[in-house]
Amino acid sequence: MDHAQSRSRPDSCAYVEDVSPGNGRLRPRASFGSDASALDLDGRWSFRLAAGPYDLTTGFEDPSFAPSDAGGWTRIAVPSSWQMDGVPGPGRFGAPAYTNVTFPIPVDPPRVPDENPTGEYRRTFEVEEGFGGGAAVLRFEGVDSCFAVWLNGRPLGDGKGSRLPTEFDVTDVLRPGRNVLAVRVHQWSAGTYLEDQDMWWLSGIFRSVRLLARPAGGITDFFVHADYDHRSGAGTLRIDVEGEARLSMPELGITDADPAGPYTLPGITPWSAEQPRLYAGELVAAGERVPLRLGFRRIAVEDGVLTANGAPLLLNGVNRHEWDPVSGRTLTPETMLADVLLMKRHHVNAVRTSHYPPETAFLDLCDEYGLWVVDECDLETHGFSENGWRGNPAATPAWRPALLDRAERMVERDKNHPSVVIWSLGNESGVGENLTAMAAWIRARDPDRLIHYEGEWDDCASTDLYSAMYADYPVVAAIGVGQEPRTGDPANDARRRAMPFLLCEYAHAMGNGPGGLRQYQELFELHPRLAGGFVWEWIDHGIARRGPDGTLHHAYGGDFGEPVHDGNFVADGLLFPDRTPSPGLLEYAKVIEPVRITARVDGGGIDVRNLHHTRDTGYLRWTWLLEVDGEHAGEGGWEVTATRAGGSGRADWPETLLKALDTAGPGERWLTVTARLDADEPWAAAGHTVAWAQFTPDAGSTRRTGQPGGEVPSPTPGSAAPAATPPAATAPVVRRRGSTVTLGAGAFDTVTGTLVRLGGLVLDGPRVDLWRAPIDNDRRSPLLEAWRRAGLHRLRHKVLDIAAGEAGLTVRTRITPAGLDLALLADYHWSTAAGNRLVLTVDTAPAAPWPVPLPRLGVAMSLPAALDRVSWFGLGPGESYRDSQEAVRVGRFASTVAAMQTPYVYPQENGNRRHVRWARITGAGPAGENGPGLEITGSPWFDLTAKPWSTGELAAARHPSDLRPDGRTHLNLDLEHHGLGSASCGPPLQPRHELAAVPARFTLGFGTVGTEVDHGIA
Repeated sequence: MDHAQSRSRPDSCAYVEDVSPGNGRLRPRASFGSDASALDLDGRWSFRLAAGPYDLTTGFEDPSFAPSDAGGWTRIAVPSSWQMDGVPGPGRFGAPAYTNVTFPIPVDPPRVPDENPTGEYRRTFEVEEGFGGGAAVLRFEGVDSCFAVWLNGRPLGDGKGSRLPTEFDVTDVLRPGRNVLAVRVHQWSAGTYLEDQDMWWLSGIFRSVRLLARPAGGITDFFVHADYDHRSGAGTLRIDVEGEARLSMPELGITDADPAGPYTLPGITPWSAEQPRLYAGELVAAGERVPLRLGFRRIAVEDGVLTANGAPLLLNGVNRHEWDPVSGRTLTPETMLADVLLMKRHHVNAVRTSHYPPETAFLDLCDEYGLWVVDECDLETHGFSENGWRGNPAATPAWRPALLDRAERMVERDKNHPSVVIWSLGNESGVGENLTAMAAWIRARDPDRLIHYEGEWDDCASTDLYSAMYADYPVVAAIGVGQEPRTGDPANDARRRAMPFLLCEYAHAMGNGPGGLRQYQELFELHPRLAGGFVWEWIDHGIARRGPDGTLHHAYGGDFGEPVHDGNFVADGLLFPDRTPSPGLLEYAKVIEPVRITARVDGGGIDVRNLHHTRDTGYLRWTWLLEVDGEHAGEGGWEVTATRAGGSGRADWPETLLKALDTAGPGERWLTVTARLDADEPWAAAGHTVAWAQFTPDAGSTRRTGQPGGEVPSPTPGSAAPAATPPAATAPVVRRRGSTVTLGAGAFDTVTGTLVRLGGLVLDGPRVDLWRAPIDNDRRSPLLEAWRRAGLHRLRHKVLDIAAGEAGLTVRTRITPAGLDLALLADYHWSTAAGNRLVLTVDTAPAAPWPVPLPRLGVAMSLPAALDRVSWFGLGPGESYRDSQEAVRVGRFASTVAAMQTPYVYPQENGNRRHVRWARITGAGPAGENGPGLEITGSPWFDLTAKPWSTGELAAARHPSDLRPDGRTHLNLDLEHHGLGSASCGPPLQPRHELAAVPARFTLGFGTVGTEVDHGIA
């Protein structure tokens, strides 16, 4: 038989542009395992990538067909996406493409382009005679975006709905011995118009394929109803089973019983994210045994408040796409477990499965380890918004079967997971009667869970929750007290106001950020109507790539030559692509930690607020640590009485701490109280930190931003703090020597007034700096354009005067951008201090009112690259900024310049250390010790950034692999930064975190440390 490639459009591909959900499929059912026979069909399949429907292999489904290299056939992994084959090297089969909203194909539903990459797959497998003793089912867990299937040359059908399972009955087609499975997968189809989900466009059989025996007398389907009454402590169990089966639950005293019950079971421990109690059992049929893990729980809305098991529920959640930088949306069990463990260890208690049902194994992990789940339908039509929502499937009757099919397949697959407490109709699909129909079907099928959809802001007609994205603080506060704007329909308005409010997306975690998390959390905890929210999103979707020199980086939109793309908007997660927690995740973990520790107002101990939903604090072990000027001054254990969930308690200082306070020497005293796991938990080992707080024990104040009376004061523009540097030992003497002016140990250039040498240390600077490498929240807001119009990235420094006087040396400058008359006046006042040190006081003032805030305000300087070690006393160990500093504490820390860089997928401002009292930048000394270098002191502190490249080089880079050390260590010593915010996809920065261009003063001290040897030191 001739199996040549077809060059005409085959009628057999009509299903591709059919709006129906598929043909020949079995009806959906629960996903469950059993002791029935099964054959895993994952592995290496024969594969050919065709250009479109005009380039198909005629007869490839025939069992006699023999794939050959000459016909373009090769091998590919199943499951996988064909565009990811070969990552991190160059791919063999097309390239990924990223768009957020815009469809990458013309919007012409249900038609798709003729250029429609199509994967042809073949797999040969063997089965024994009488496989399974009954019927047989071929199950695909996920195929993107449309596919047709043949077994032994016979067509089985076709399907759409990429992230949902599809099953075919193969009982009459399966043969003993050799079987040939053929699958044709199309990248674009009518289903594409329902799957515009802000992610990489990838194609193929990306989830597992299995052959399942369905034995005679087996279980077709079942639905567990396990309710919990918090008033009586009893559970109610009923299981609807299709097929004849008996139920055994030994823990509950149920043996060989009718699954339908119902059974009232006293003394049940309910399932919750904090205590995910699962009861083991099994359904036993004549031909099959199905293991069960049941969780009893009740999710409800009571008096406008979201509750679980009768108690208010606050969701501290994340939006999770399935992603791996090498395999794309194909995840291993180990990767899924890594996600769950990271969430648990960072206090995340909820997941929204944006924007499709995840691999079912992930939900098994959520059941086991404890995460509340909003299970979202495989539906987003966002791209229709670019065309005024014309033809939107949510409002077009012809698409209703497809939308209902997706809702049904999600609910039926996942209905037995106790972790799934809310069904979501989808995301950003406009409004329409098809969504209403989906909600009605779900509510009739499963009335015990809630329904979510974000797009119905006015009437929430289909939902049980009022949901929105990226609402600003005043809006959230108004909603919290029921004062959101009224709608036109009083009945709808009343319905919405009786609902809990959920931020299904907020705090866009793109690049350096998000800032302002604490303010959202304070609102959530203040107003019971606010059910919390889900940070967007869990992980950066970077794709691992190697440059020509072999350096690994992570690619984003546009890196594959896509004509339409949304750049690095796909890199907006709390994890870096390699699953390293970002500073944003550390900040979020601190903000949402489940135990709030604050200093008592009377200074005699601590107040403990237990924010857990279920657990008391008895599982924690408490310790204290006292430090003076960052040096250890005592530590010990602390018996703190357990506090019930939702309650408050207090504890007096232990005697050991009081003694340590009495004997501690003078200096800056900080007390850190920590609550750790007392014993191993499934998600972390004993000793894992659950909560901590830092106090100044003398004043009894807690180091927490946003808490009245507890915030560490920040020097603000216009303030003049007392100098922390030693007073001048003698009257300063200024001398001119050739091209330099000397003051104490410092030498200054006579033309620029810049400090060029301190003792034997050669340096460049400091001089006033206002620019930072824009962060994503700057770049994707109007702010960056305003900064560029103001010329802040192209400032020039003009020396007006260099004057020596009795107080030292004064350098007067004017800083202006090319082409504009906008100006900042900056005066540098240099004097000497004891210890051969210099003191710099900088006075800045705009020459006239400025139209924009400043990115940063401070000074920049550089040192020889050999000075690459940094130690400091201030906030650390990680980076922090004015609206993101919850996760750091005051202490002494040390790092290298290289390790102080945060590798955001798109290079940007990073690595700032706040409130630094002093810092030493040194080289390597003998025996690995720190060698000579520069010491900087603050008055009282400064922000410190140290980089092996300049701000200009950082701002010009598109990937971290573009950056190369330039032979200098670049320092920024700042009074303050503009805040981070979340404006890349959220509200503008809060005004209180803007850095206004107003008169300001700050003081720094400079001195050398160590022996002066050859590190650019004469």
